[in-house]
Amino acid sequence: MRKSGRRLRTPARPARRIPTAVPSPENSPGQERISSLTILSLAWPALLVLAATPLYLLWDTAVVGRLGATQLAALAAGATVLSTVTTQLTFLSYGTTARSARLYGAGRLADAIYEGIQATWVAIAVGSTLAVTIFAACPIIMRALAPDPEVAQLATSWMHITCLSIVPALVVMAGNGWLRGVANTRLPLLFTLAGVIPMAITVPWAVHRFGVVGSALANVLGESIVAACFLATAVLWWRRFGDARPWRPDWSVIRPQLAMGKDLIVRSLSFQVAFLSAAAVAGRMGSGALGAHQVLLQLWNFLTLVLDSVAIAAQALVGAALGRKSRAAAEAVAYRVIRFSVLAGLLIAAALAAGSGFIPQLFTTDEVVLGRIGQAWWLLVVMVLIGSVVFALDGVLLGASDVRFLRTATVLSVVVGFIPLGWLSLALGWGLPGLWCGLLLFLVLRCGAVVWRFRSGRWAES
Repeated sequence: MRKSGRRLRTPARPARRIPTAVPSPENSPGQERISSLTILSLAWPALLVLAATPLYLLWDTAVVGRLGATQLAALAAGATVLSTVTTQLTFLSYGTTARSARLYGAGRLADAIYEGIQATWVAIAVGSTLAVTIFAACPIIMRALAPDPEVAQLATSWMHITCLSIVPALVVMAGNGWLRGVANTRLPLLFTLAGVIPMAITVPWAVHRFGVVGSALANVLGESIVAACFLATAVLWWRRFGDARPWRPDWSVIRPQLAMGKDLIVRSLSFQVAFLSAAAVAGRMGSGALGAHQVLLQLWNFLTLVLDSVAIAAQALVGAALGRKSRAAAEAVAYRVIRFSVLAGLLIAAALAAGSGFIPQLFTTDEVVLGRIGQAWWLLVVMVLIGSVVFALDGVLLGASDVRFLRTATVLSVVVGFIPLGWLSLALGWGLPGLWCGLLLFLVLRCGAVVWRFRSGRWAES
């Protein structure tokens, strides 16, 4: 029997669906319109993730504070070390976001996930090294931070247990990075809640049962849960969207990650220098000035979370646009993000202006401290307005992987702007307003630098 010459058609393989709500990389370059709703859909989960840790730390501090001043001082010493370590390694999130976003925008989802896998290997290697080093050096570090032997001993015990959370914390940074890069900020929010809620529930019982060490146990529990969620997601996504590459460390990917990380670490260190220097200057002005500076600084740190969440959206969207080789789309996203961030800054500044008479009283009733806060309050309002531009353009330039410029601009702004004016305010008796003028100048210089870079267009060539 003669066979028909007609070819049998094999069923078409269904296209893999990319799990994100924003325009996918299959769209034609530059054709999609990024709306404010798209930016908001990325920014609000990122905001909650950014706010979750500070809010938990407030709860943790309140719980431990009930044990007494000694235990609270031990927690402060330990938390300072942990915060200093993890703050310097934000390249695991910001650097990974930029690189993954470019790959995702180019339609290379497997490569974007692979970038996250390699960043996770970096997190494990660096985290393990730091954990072992800090564990061994902890008694010396804590004696330097806390001259009281009892405080130093309790802080050492707290830190010895908390060292177990360093690797999970860095894995979480890497996980946040690559998921943001593929324009998914909702999963990181769910994972963060999955860890923070059990942590917040556990800490009162653990502290009551084990003392200040219970705080460390709760911290390890929460970080481990979040890290496990990110690792499980990487495995599942790689099985669904990945290729045949093995999971082992790939130096060809890790090397450029570390190169970008070097610049971001220097940038983070310059921030630390600025704010540690500010605390040192305020401390020399007296307890009233130091208390006022602490209130203003914590308000600034909290308010910048809103602006930083917009910057995270900018990183993902700009990186994806440049990955599609669409400079026009990247610029359109940048202008949209700037407008969105400035609007948020105006609303925050208006709220600060309207609440100038009562917001400071939520933090203290001391008349001296309140008077000092009032002297610098309007500088904080101006900083929020300028910061709305700085943070948006920081996100744009980070999304474009323009980290060398950001590193240099930040370091110069500290050295040329804040440090001279900050210490002159002490020497010439300008008080807290002079100190915060130094911080304002630091921000103004950064603003001028990132605006110039953005207008030059060179960021899109990075």
